Amino acid sequence: MARSATDAREDERASIPAPKSPRGLVEIDGGARLTPIQWIERRMLSRPLIGPIAVLVFALIVFSIVSPNFGTLQNFSLILQQVQVIAMLGIAQTLIILTAGIDLSVAAVMLLAQVVMGKLAVAMGLPPELALVLGILVGVACGAINGLIVTKLNIPPFIATLGTLSIFYALNIFLSGGESVPYADVPGLFNWLGTGFQVLGTTFTFGQVLTILMFLVFAYILRSTAWGTHIYAVGDNLEAARLSGIRVNRVLMSVYIVAGLIIGVTAWLLIGRIGSISPTAGASYNLASITAVVIGGTSLFGGRGRIMGTLLGAVIVGVFSSGLSLAGFDNLWQEFTIGILIIGAVAVDQRLRKIGR
Repeated sequence: MARSATDAREDERASIPAPKSPRGLVEIDGGARLTPIQWIERRMLSRPLIGPIAVLVFALIVFSIVSPNFGTLQNFSLILQQVQVIAMLGIAQTLIILTAGIDLSVAAVMLLAQVVMGKLAVAMGLPPELALVLGILVGVACGAINGLIVTKLNIPPFIATLGTLSIFYALNIFLSGGESVPYADVPGLFNWLGTGFQVLGTTFTFGQVLTILMFLVFAYILRSTAWGTHIYAVGDNLEAARLSGIRVNRVLMSVYIVAGLIIGVTAWLLIGRIGSISPTAGASYNLASITAVVIGGTSLFGGRGRIMGTLLGAVIVGVFSSGLSLAGFDNLWQEFTIGILIIGAVAVDQRLRKIGR
């Protein structure tokens, strides 16, 4: 039987060998070919914690080789103690940044809350338990003020919190008179989070335990609750979230209030960490908390990131600071390295956002 022209063309195509995948390309689902770098970028887009984990593992390996004292459990506990306050502030900062906002007042709120605790308990003689609760509520009130300015006055979060930074810090200095409350006068309850306990011969503190628990709680909230889903939706596309029925202003307001609550608890943690109530200790933690969030892989443009990434970011900062110090480098090189990490993290975020679009 005579073969048709179509059959002949099909036989001709079948006789042509399939093109081989060029060297350096990776086969993925659907037959598309990506370079190894593109493959890594796609994985980082779907799993935001890959980057921070890789940086942390690399730093741990390098510094453990450079300095024998670095890899001890005791040194790791010290690193956690050094970064726990920044990490806790980072939880509040992450919630706000996920909504495409930013809070420059977190450290000022923390200082104001702890000064109120000290003023009420030491100067006015209130029971420490009541003073502690009222101090935490000061944090909630400050968060609510920030939220009202952002939602009701429609002032961008950067400008709103830049203004309240000055206001809250001025109130802090006014109430404290610029004076610290020494360890001997601080109620025992206020210093409880700084109390240590032994594990495998290494000292850990209840403040470290609280910090880890807070991260676990908010990791669950963001991943498994409607509120967490709404936070991501508002940060990813505010107008689309509004059109889908999400009450955007209510979500934003709740985020700032919860952030204030976390900051109030962090004020208690700070007292336990330093052993006294100081109106200036931790004043620079505003930028430090943002650093932990950014290095942890959360996008400054909102809608993408994981709360556990912030913990990794804070630990990365602590690891580099400790490792470089043990290796004999000056503090200026520690700051230099952190700057490189920040720029690198933002550059990666920009690249991933471009791929995501």
